[in-house]
Amino acid sequence: MLERLRTDRIELLYQHRVDPQVPIEDVAVAVKDLMSQGKVLHWGLCEMGLNPLRRAHAALPVTAVQSEYSMLWGGPEEVVIATCQELGIGFVPWSPLGVEFLTGAIDENTRFAAGDIRGAEPRFAPDNLKHNLELVKLVKTWAERKQAAPVQIALAWLLAQKPWIVPIPGTTQMAHMMENLGGSSIKFGPDELKELNASVSSIEVQGKRLPDGVLALSGVEAPPKS
Repeated sequence: MLERLRTDRIELLYQHRVDPQVPIEDVAVAVKDLMSQGKVLHWGLCEMGLNPLRRAHAALPVTAVQSEYSMLWGGPEEVVIATCQELGIGFVPWSPLGVEFLTGAIDENTRFAAGDIRGAEPRFAPDNLKHNLELVKLVKTWAERKQAAPVQIALAWLLAQKPWIVPIPGTTQMAHMMENLGGSSIKFGPDELKELNASVSSIEVQGKRLPDGVLALSGVEAPPKS
């Protein structure tokens, strides 16, 4: 990894998905050895269960947890975010824009190409998609209200939930990256955030976030946001 990245250290090394065949304590020992060599500064876990998280943190303090989290998917709100707060662990939402859904680029007529995992996700099935677009309407309403882009509202909402939440939107286009960065300048007053949170919670997202086969492998699924 160091050779590929052309660096002498990795600031934050994640274990992406927990291997059930390897005790998490063994992983912690391996990472600790890398830290002692100066090759890794911090470590994190991705999409893990709470038991592995607590065990990992006890063996070697975890810096960050990475999981899908957005207005579209609020699963981590059930217990993960509270656990991170208890243990002093940062939270890093991946797919903070709902795999492009919250950008407004998807409408009820959108169909996905073969190989696009969204085509297999129940939440994007035609009937569910039509209903879930209520969330996009909400984001666009707030975008007009705050004179911002929809993506900036979605990112600002995440940033407003906790000071130690740091979303990581992905893009291959400079224009999109600059637009994403603008989300950090959008602020919500206490009453605005209360109003927006209530509106997001009032929209019950229909359909699971992933196909059943994938959920069975992850072992960490929570109910859809409601």
